[in-house]
Amino acid sequence: MKFGVLALDYDGTISTANGIHPAVRDAIAALRDRRIAVLLVTGRIIQDLRTQVGDLRQFDAIVGENGAVLLFPESGRSQLLGPAPDPHFLAELTSAGIAITAGECVVEAEADAAGRILDIIRRLSLPLVIHFNRGRLMVLPQAVTKGTGLKEALAAMRLSPHNAVAIGDAENDHQMLEVVELGAAVSWGSPALIAAADDVVEGTGPPALVEYVKRLADQSRLPPERLGRRTLMLGHTADHAPLSLAVRGRNVLIAGEPRSGKSWVAGLLAEQLILQRYAVFVIDPEGDYQTLNRLPGVVLIDAADSQPHAGDIARALHHADMSLVLDLSHLAAGAKREFVKATLHRLREHRRESGLPHRIVVDEAHYFLHDPDVMELLDLELAGYTFVTHRASRLHAAVLASAAATVVTRETDPQEIRALADLLGEAPEAEWSTVFADLSLEEAVLLPGAEEAGGRLVRFRVAPRLTPHVRHRHKYLDMPVPTRQAFVFTHADVPTGARAHSLLEFVTIAARSPAVVEDHLRRGDVSVWIDRVFGDQELAALIRELEGDLRIVARPEVTAELTTMIRERYAVDQRT
Repeated sequence: MKFGVLALDYDGTISTANGIHPAVRDAIAALRDRRIAVLLVTGRIIQDLRTQVGDLRQFDAIVGENGAVLLFPESGRSQLLGPAPDPHFLAELTSAGIAITAGECVVEAEADAAGRILDIIRRLSLPLVIHFNRGRLMVLPQAVTKGTGLKEALAAMRLSPHNAVAIGDAENDHQMLEVVELGAAVSWGSPALIAAADDVVEGTGPPALVEYVKRLADQSRLPPERLGRRTLMLGHTADHAPLSLAVRGRNVLIAGEPRSGKSWVAGLLAEQLILQRYAVFVIDPEGDYQTLNRLPGVVLIDAADSQPHAGDIARALHHADMSLVLDLSHLAAGAKREFVKATLHRLREHRRESGLPHRIVVDEAHYFLHDPDVMELLDLELAGYTFVTHRASRLHAAVLASAAATVVTRETDPQEIRALADLLGEAPEAEWSTVFADLSLEEAVLLPGAEEAGGRLVRFRVAPRLTPHVRHRHKYLDMPVPTRQAFVFTHADVPTGARAHSLLEFVTIAARSPAVVEDHLRRGDVSVWIDRVFGDQELAALIRELEGDLRIVARPEVTAELTTMIRERYAVDQRT
């Protein structure tokens, strides 16, 4: 992620007795000269801040009163993000002898008055909460925090919190640090905030910030995140332990043979990023990701229908809250290559300028990223790519080398296994070959090169998706499952000798043996197989209903109903 926004707390972070520390003031000006937006996020009342700081136009925006007031100094426009203090509440505070300062929304007092203020809030049944800031407290409407105010400011400026860094020092800065991609606490601040922060600014006072923010600005991207925050769920290991992946600042490679579930894994990661409000761009050569447009902020573009140019894509991705799926499935192979190369080249420049999109998913990456011109198409230093391929061996060496995490679905091609092993220098190819070939459709492995793998090959069951993977289900019809997962047909508990290693084989055998299939349906065998082997919970639920009905009343055409369900779900040719 590109560093594009800095949000700063005031008191205790950049302030001195005479206002903003001069070195910090100069650093803020330097950042803005580099087109990095700087926001001041403070508990202070705006008028008080003007008295302390002077000209507020040194900031792009001010979030005042702990998130309740938004001010854009250059235009002078301000916005109140919460209701004004209740007059009855103010009167009660004054009557109780509590010294207060009221702003447009906030009510301030000494922290030791918290108990008496809370009693008044409870007695009046007001929807108010108390925020502490060292020796002072602030009373605000529920759900008004520095974090909510910062989000409003960024939205108004069409900036993303995922390109933002926030730096604070005290109790009321927690929500601000949680909102942004990288939350830092100053080492002279609250121990609780330091413990919760992504990073710590070492030093003894405001001048320490200068070197920290300069170092961030000189880097092309935010530093890789610590494991444990903003991770994406991959699935669960055999001992039911969750397996997650941290993706900021990393390229991810997803490899495996055709029809092995690669695009399912890529879609699983993409939809989690989208729901976390990252801007994602998916290059979809075969229409595998169309259903992502069911998620908020996702636009599906059919390249054959709308005939967009690379510049159109870049302009659409200028919106921080928008993700795009580019469906190329109706274009000829040559037209796909030309369009993808032009788009990647344009986005390489666009991401350096805007920091958007945060992640680019390139499916069938071997078609587009094997020529020597790959470095003109990708910004591997900025990273944030997901490469999906069934021919990792054909990817350009620089693309392969850039992958910080590699997920592999079923793979039996020795050449591809060797290419994946070469990523780690030395790897037990024989062991990998056995594991890779034994993977079912709902399984994958994380290679040892990723930090999350702990130096070992981690086999896991892939997590379920929120959005269905519909359009190209037919690709999985003839994908054979391992022998241990084949459906064994029996009649009166005696094997008939028939085994189905794929859905296509199952439909074919079922059509010839309706009585055998009826026995399996009564025992609930079919729904269990569909669920456990193929991970298709929707189809399994439908079949489970069919099995339940059959136990109550005879259904002469039940096998035909079953095969129709599978045909309609997976678009099986009626001749099978």
